[in-house]
Amino acid sequence: MRQFAILALWTGAAQAQPGPNLMANMQTISQALGVNCEYCHSAPRGSGQPEPKKEIARAMMAMIREINAKVQAATGGTNATGVECVTCHRGVAIPRQLDDILNATIREKGVAAAVVQYRELRKQYYGRQSYDFGEGTLLAIAQRITASKPDDAIALLQLNIEFYPQSVQSYGALAYAYTRKFDDQTAMKYFEKALEIQPENGIIRGQLEQLKSYRRNR
Repeated sequence: MRQFAILALWTGAAQAQPGPNLMANMQTISQALGVNCEYCHSAPRGSGQPEPKKEIARAMMAMIREINAKVQAATGGTNATGVECVTCHRGVAIPRQLDDILNATIREKGVAAAVVQYRELRKQYYGRQSYDFGEGTLLAIAQRITASKPDDAIALLQLNIEFYPQSVQSYGALAYAYTRKFDDQTAMKYFEKALEIQPENGIIRGQLEQLKSYRRNR
């Protein structure tokens, strides 16, 4: 109970509401951020030590009220969809797009660490609204780095294919990454795999035929 009672301090408006509504609001806030009371209330009670996350939380709640007031004014009605904590947080304390998280990890720790991180996040959050684990997330990251870091792109695409074994786009991107490594034989193998899944794909077929007819000067 302390977890929810202490969350009431996040907003002065919540304290003025009757008991049942107050408890519901506290539970909603806690679930929206995926946190317990210690996340914001990090100092011993009465110690006077700074608790910066509490101030951030109060500012965020004030921002929500302001946004909702503007939405209602703009739409001319009180039935407009309201912004809530979960609108952005989606069950995580610091809301970020999955590709931003993985890109930062690749820059700071390398692609192997990003692969581990993806697996951990997927295990914890898959099926929830926190992150987009769809086929396109890893594919987009890999395509952006293929030209400069084909090995990193290959690692991400292989991870994507592990979870999406019928991803024609991933096989095509994997083939292209191998052409950047001058490994045409492996590239053709993945183009052919893509065509096994989607024989009518003219783009993949054209890329494969072009690669077959091309004699690379090593």
